[in-house]
Amino acid sequence: MNVEKGYVDEPIEEGIDLRKEILRLKKERNAVIMAHYYQREEIQQLADHIGDSLALAQLAAKTDAPVIVLCGVHFMGETAKILCPDKTVIVPDLSAGCSLADSCPADEFEQFVKAHPGYTVISYVNTSAAVKAVTDVVVTSSNAKEIVGSLPQDQKIIFGPDRNLGNYINSITGREMLLWDGACHVHEKFSAAKLADLKREHPGAKVLVHPECPKPVRIMADKVGSTQALLNFAVDDESQEFIVCTESGILFEMQRRCPEKTFIPAPPDDGKCACNECEYMKLITLEKLYNSLKFMAPEITVDADIAQRAVQPIQRMLDISRDLGIIK
Repeated sequence: MNVEKGYVDEPIEEGIDLRKEILRLKKERNAVIMAHYYQREEIQQLADHIGDSLALAQLAAKTDAPVIVLCGVHFMGETAKILCPDKTVIVPDLSAGCSLADSCPADEFEQFVKAHPGYTVISYVNTSAAVKAVTDVVVTSSNAKEIVGSLPQDQKIIFGPDRNLGNYINSITGREMLLWDGACHVHEKFSAAKLADLKREHPGAKVLVHPECPKPVRIMADKVGSTQALLNFAVDDESQEFIVCTESGILFEMQRRCPEKTFIPAPPDDGKCACNECEYMKLITLEKLYNSLKFMAPEITVDADIAQRAVQPIQRMLDISRDLGIIK
């Protein structure tokens, strides 16, 4: 079995019905398939559960399945493994990384934390297990505002790694958190100028913006929120047209839930295409998903010491989220 490329690189039988075989193998392995909203449409269609980072962490913590196939990026697989050390966690392509997580090397972040004693360390879930291991509490874009707000107003806070999300949370909570200078390459590419052009073309459309976007884009929004929050808004709002400023994979679920509405992906600033995609999320294909179930690889592993330290801030996030009524 060849996994040198980060995925099982083995030939697939000609003429095979991949969808049928994936479902057969899933049942045979007693596995559960979880997919992020940014995954390819065909992956979302086969998943038992789809959701944002908070939902996937919550589902991983609750599932009884002995095998979790996490169709997302590497840090999501790590989070699932940390929460479920006794389960087999598979990510169909280990090369599916995260530019935001990469912008926060664990050794540099640890030195940053040590240089600021007395600070509570809050890390976005889009980080490596090693970064989580030097963190007091993890947050997602779904719960960052509430978790930050639950801390004493005079508490000094380090927030990493996303500067845009951190700036947004500072602006709506009145905090002055010390921010790590990281960013998501997808959300950084949204352009206020191109968004303004789209708004002129679609004057009745409401603008949905992820908080990882830069401030000039956020201030043009009718709704700023996590992927799940943007989906919920699109479902509940009476408007019939929306401009969406986040990774375009979410449009599949938005359109599935609201077939009568129109969703327009905001383009990146580079002008190369009409939508903004995360190439890491799109690395996972039906072929890789099939082979991962067939060969039960590649499996996520986390150093035991790091996992022991990292599970505490993740569990604290889940506990606080339950206490605040964000999750059940």
